[in-house]
Amino acid sequence: MLLGDLTWTDLDDRPRTLVVPVGSVEQHGPHLPLSTDVRVAQAVAAGLHDRDDDLVLAPALAYGAAGEHEGFPGTVSLGHEALSSVLLEYGRSACRWAARLLFVNGHGGNVPTLTRAVDRLRYETRDAAWLACVPAPDAGVPLDAHAGRVETSLMLAIAPDLVRADRAAAGATAPWPELLDGMRAGGVVAVSPNGVLGDPAGASAEEGRRVLDGMVAAAVAATARWEPDGRGRLR
Repeated sequence: MLLGDLTWTDLDDRPRTLVVPVGSVEQHGPHLPLSTDVRVAQAVAAGLHDRDDDLVLAPALAYGAAGEHEGFPGTVSLGHEALSSVLLEYGRSACRWAARLLFVNGHGGNVPTLTRAVDRLRYETRDAAWLACVPAPDAGVPLDAHAGRVETSLMLAIAPDLVRADRAAAGATAPWPELLDGMRAGGVVAVSPNGVLGDPAGASAEEGRRVLDGMVAAAVAATARWEPDGRGRLR
């Protein structure tokens, strides 16, 4: 059930959950494509969709709130206010026919806006929720922040032809709390000239497939439970 391929008459009266990948078009170092977050969200959403006949998979909302990456060419950020309006109006419209709405988020910078928009939708009695595309705590991979080993492995599994392995290089590898002040003052470029927060060394397609399978399994379980927390997130 791919929403963009259906006609309106293909949707019967069964309660449907609309699954919407949400990403960002932003720099991911010199070796990963600008669409990395979108593609990861799409891969998780597609895996979830393949396991449940009552899910309808929507085209991705590709642009997000990525102002911290605007120091690099190619990044396009809607900003939090515009993204919030898009998510809110999307939810109001989709929930006229969908019983539930699930945003599958691939970009951490979208989280405050997703939380706000979903909270509003739920306040308005629409059954909306979101989940994050993050590795499980027991996945056995380093929790690097951006364009490091995890995202590189995922992209080697999802779209290997788009990974420029010969350009892969470590960026800022200091612990995340030590980078925050610099990023708040000048964005990612202020702490990492190549845009990487972490180190892609050791990435592999095999690891990427394992991480992706784990994220899909977690998404399937969370969707089956459908217990949004206080921020509207499924876990």
